[in-house]
Amino acid sequence: MSAVDAVFKAYDIRGTVPEQLDATLARRVGSAFACFTGAPTMLVARDMRPSGVELSEAFIDGATSAGTDVIDLGLASTDLMYYAAGALDAPGAMFTASHNPAQYNGIKLCLSGARPVGEESGLREIKAAVIADQPDPAARPGSVTRRELIGDYADHVRTFLGGGALRPLKVIADTANGMGGLVAPRVFEGLPFDLEILFGELDGTFPNHPADPIQPENLRDLQARILATGADLGLAFDGDADRVFLVDEQAEPLSGSLTTSMVAAAMLDRFGPGPVIHNLICSKAVPEVIREHGGTPVRTRVGHSFIKQTMAETGAVFGGEHSGHYYFRDNYRADSGLIASMVVLGVLCAAKDPLSVLRRPFERYADSGEINSTVTDPAAVIEQVASHFAECAQDRLDGLTVDCGAWWFNLRPSNTEPLLRLNLEAADRPACDAHVADLLSLIRG
Repeated sequence: MSAVDAVFKAYDIRGTVPEQLDATLARRVGSAFACFTGAPTMLVARDMRPSGVELSEAFIDGATSAGTDVIDLGLASTDLMYYAAGALDAPGAMFTASHNPAQYNGIKLCLSGARPVGEESGLREIKAAVIADQPDPAARPGSVTRRELIGDYADHVRTFLGGGALRPLKVIADTANGMGGLVAPRVFEGLPFDLEILFGELDGTFPNHPADPIQPENLRDLQARILATGADLGLAFDGDADRVFLVDEQAEPLSGSLTTSMVAAAMLDRFGPGPVIHNLICSKAVPEVIREHGGTPVRTRVGHSFIKQTMAETGAVFGGEHSGHYYFRDNYRADSGLIASMVVLGVLCAAKDPLSVLRRPFERYADSGEINSTVTDPAAVIEQVASHFAECAQDRLDGLTVDCGAWWFNLRPSNTEPLLRLNLEAADRPACDAHVADLLSLIRG
C-alpha cells in the first residue's frame, strides 16, 4: 500500500521508474481504470520517455484483461490525448511525467469528453481498486487497435487562430526534446509562419536541458536564439507539450498570468461577454483585464480538475493558470499550450506592434514567482501567518490567501511534501521584494 501511496498524487499518478512505478503497478492501474469507467473503449498514449513503452503496454494489458477495447494513439502530447478523448468521447490515459526528470514517469487520466480525473473525481476510487485484490479476467478480453489522430488534432488547433488575416512571422519553439517536437511542426504546416524548432528530437533523457519552462534557466537557449535571428515570438514547451511559456522578440519571458490576461482579452473580444476562469495565484491584473473586456472573472483553486469543473459549471470560454496551463471551452475544456500559442499569434498578426509593446497594458504589478519553503508542520505555520496578518482580508479557498490592499499573497501546502508554496504580488519590485523577505522570515523562523 505504501508503494501505491507514493505514486498517487492529487491530479495524477507519478513516480520514479521502476522503484515506484513499474509494469506490475501499471497493469493494475489499467484494470482498475477500465473497471472504474465501465466504458467499452479507452484511449492510451505516451510521451517520449523510454519507460513509456513497457508501462503503457502493461496498462493496456490490464485494461483489455478487464474486457475494455483500447485505441493505442502511440506517441502523443497530452493535449492531443485530451483532444482525442473529446472527439472520440472515450476515457483516456496519457503516460508522461510532464516536466519531471528522466527517471520519472506517470499517468494522467481523463474520462470521456476529456473530463478530469483527480483525487476528488475518481483517483481515490481507482487507487482503492489498485490496492484491493484484482478482479478475475473478463470472459472476453478487449481488443487493441492503433490510430493516428495528429492530423485531426492539428486541424483543430489551427481553428483558434481566428478569422483575421495572417502575416509572416518568425517563431522559435524550444520543445526540450519533448513531445512538442512531434506536434508543433504538424500544427504549423501550411501557416505563413517561419517555424524553427530547438531540440526537436524526441529524447526522454533530456540531453539539452530539463523540459521545465517555468524555470528561467531553461529559457536561455530560446532567448539567445530569438536575439540571434530576430524572431517575433518564442515558445517554450514542457515535456508533454500541454504547457507553454511565451518569450517576446526582445527575449523577455511572459509570465503565465500575463499570457492568461492576453488570451482572456482575445477570447472575450472574439466571443463576447461571459465567465473566464483564473486560479487564485494569478495576478490581480487578470480579473481586472477580464472585466475591462466585458467578462466575469471566476476565481478557483489551483489545479486542472478544479478549473475544468468550474468551466463546465459556468460555461466559461477560457481559463488560465499562472503555471502556464490554458483551458478552452471549444477544446473540451482541456488545456493546450499550442492552442494558446495560436491565439497569441492571431493577436500578433492583427497588430502592428511587436509583442514587447502589446504586453505592456497587461503588466501592472510585480510578483515573487512561486517560492518553496521546507517546514516541519505546514498547517501550524499557516495558522501562525494567518494570525500575524489578522487585520487583513483572508480566505481559505486554497491554503491561505491574505489581501493587504496594496499587496497580497497566497501560502499553500504541497500535496506530497512538507513544503509551503508562497506567491506574492505588490505594486512594484522594491515593495514585492521587501514583503517577500518579511514573509520568508516569518515562515522559516
